[in-house]
Order: sequence, then C-alpha cells, then structure tokens
Amino acid sequence: MALFSVLLYAQVPAAPLTLQQAVDIVRSKNPTLLSGQQHVIATKASEITAGLRQNPNFTLSGADVSLPANNPSSPYSYVGNINRLFERGQKRRWRLDAARATTDVTQSQYKDSERQAILAVKQAFTQMLAAKAALKIADDNLQGYRKTVDLSRERLKAGDISGTDFDRIDLQLAEFESDYDNAKLNLTQASDQLQLLLGVEKPSDNFDITGTLDPPAITASLSQIEQEALQSRPDYLAAEQSVRLADANVKLADAMGTTDPTIGGEYERVGVYNSAGFQVSIPLRIFDRNQGEKQRTRYEAQSSRFAEIAARNQVMNDVDQAWAAYETAMRMAQRYNSHYVHESERVRDNLEFSYRHGGSTLLDYLDALRDYRRIHLDALNANMQVWLAVHQLSFAAATEIVP
Repeated sequence: MALFSVLLYAQVPAAPLTLQQAVDIVRSKNPTLLSGQQHVIATKASEITAGLRQNPNFTLSGADVSLPANNPSSPYSYVGNINRLFERGQKRRWRLDAARATTDVTQSQYKDSERQAILAVKQAFTQMLAAKAALKIADDNLQGYRKTVDLSRERLKAGDISGTDFDRIDLQLAEFESDYDNAKLNLTQASDQLQLLLGVEKPSDNFDITGTLDPPAITASLSQIEQEALQSRPDYLAAEQSVRLADANVKLADAMGTTDPTIGGEYERVGVYNSAGFQVSIPLRIFDRNQGEKQRTRYEAQSSRFAEIAARNQVMNDVDQAWAAYETAMRMAQRYNSHYVHESERVRDNLEFSYRHGGSTLLDYLDALRDYRRIHLDALNANMQVWLAVHQLSFAAATEIVP
C-alpha cells in the first residue's frame, strides 16, 4: 500500500515548475492516466487468449475390472481415447487480428485521454501564470496608490486640497485593495487546480511555477498543421484502427461459419485382446451457419467507415477553429502590447504629475488610474488568450506547435 501511494501521489516540487516539467509529471502521476495505462496492458493480454489453439481431450475408461481376468463370459476392458477439434477458415488468425486491432484502438484511446489531460494541465498552468501576473499588477497598483493617498494626506495637512477631495481619493483605495484580494484568491484557486491535475494529494501553499506569457510566434502554416493533425491525432487514428478491427471481425464471422471437424484415436484392450480405432466428427451446419454475425459485422464495418470520415472532418474543423482563435488572439495582444499599454502608462503619469501640481482635476486623475488598470489587465488577458489558443491548436494537431 505504501508503494502504491508513492506511485500515485506526486510530491510538491521544491523549485518552481516549468510547463514541460508539469506535463512530464501529469504523464507519470495523474491517476486517470495511470488507470488508462493499466487498461491498455490488460487489453493487450487478450491477444494471448486469442492466439491459443484448441486443447486435445483425453478419456480413459474401464469396465468389469473387478472381475477375474480369466472370466470368458465378461472379460474386463480398458479404453483410452484422445481427440481434438481442428479449426478451419483461419479462425485463429482472424481472432489474433481482431485482438491486436482492439489493442491498437485502446492504445489510441489512451493517447487521446493523455492528450486531453495535457491540454488541461497547459490551460491550468497558463491560467496560474496569468493569475500571478494579475496579482503583481494588483499589488503594484495598490502600493502605487497608497503612495498617492499618503501624499494627498500631506497635501491635506498643508491645506493644498480639501477634506472632501482627500476622502474621494481615500475611498478609491478600497477598490485597489479589493482588486488585490480577488487576484490573490484567483491565484490560490489556479494553483490548487493545477496541483490536482498533477496528482498532488493535498494542495500546498509553497507550490510555484515559472514561465512567460509573452505571445509566441507560430512558424508552421495552417496546411502543415492540418497534415500533422491527420497523422498524429489519436482519436482519428483510433477511427482508422476501428475500421481494421471491423474488417477483422467480418473475416472472423465468415470463418466462424465454417465446419470444424473433431478427429480422435482410440485404443481398447478387452481381456487379452488389443484393438485400435479412430473417430471423425463433423457437425452438419444446416441451419446455423453464423448468418447473423456475418450480416452484423458487415454493417458494423460500414458504420466504422462513416465514423472515420466524421473523425477526419472533425480533425480539420478543430484545427481551423483553433487557428482562427490564435490569429484573433494574436492581433488583440499585438494591439495592446504595441500601443495601448504604453499609452495608458503615459496618460497616467502625465495626469498624476498634472494633478499633483494643480493642472488637472481629481476626476481626470482617477479616470486615468482606472484606464491604466483596465488596459493592463486587458493586455494580460489578451496574452493569456494567445497561449490558450496555442495550447488548443497543439491539442487539435496532437503535436507541439511551440517547442
């Protein structure tokens, strides 16, 4: 039980985790993925059963063995019989094909579960990075505004501003404090969610990550990503493998309609006489020739082919939607990072200087502060959306778009 607990639960790392380290941990410690790995191993074991040949049967019987051996009216007798069913129609071959195809499908389904778990970790990691950055912005805004309140208090004492103006400035502090508390709560919740996905039994306050939210550039084209998706998407591979499994089941159903003879040999000793013989048993398949399974498997095979087409269309649609989301998020992030963030800083600094020297009104200064906070949070959210779109694109293509 202790060993199981060590394998099951991840330890909280002492150093901040990178995104790649978080992905590696979820592969080895996530309980859902560990369960899926065992299911794949169990399914592969079915191939052993499918490849087994028919066992022979041995029968030994005796009669009147308690009577004297020289009793001519009822001599004792011994009979030994061995027989075996011989499969026709290559049943073992098609059973093995079906079992191996089932293993392939199960393996691809596990890979798809792993793909979804990795996406969830990437999203949680990015959201925690954004929560850390939002807390830093909230803390900077709070500390900066506290300096404004302290300066305004000194101006109030000196008679430069009225008590009403100071109260209005001081009231705004509550909003900055609320922003900080909410940002801290968001970081705690994002941290707990990521630790849960990593298999940590009890979330720790010491858990930390490291990374950047700077928007990455994608060098691959849309057509390249689409081709990569068709080659790598495990759900699409599972659909292709399901077609092969269905074809193997059709051939197995045909083989099961063939007649399997049972051939045996016999040795008999009656009194002092020995004799040998043989038996051949052939079922007469007049009524049951496995017609129902033959028809069912053919319809299932056709169904699998339609499902493969649907899976292919889904892959292309997922990639196209993720690509569109990335382009939109990238344009928004570029606008904020190249223009609005710097402009909001410049407006805030100018109005703060102007207000302190009597050139602007209090309302103008407070509006500039609100715009500064809003623009910076919007820019942070835009950068986060770029990364979420990149993760979604990597998920849709089943490959790492940004190494």
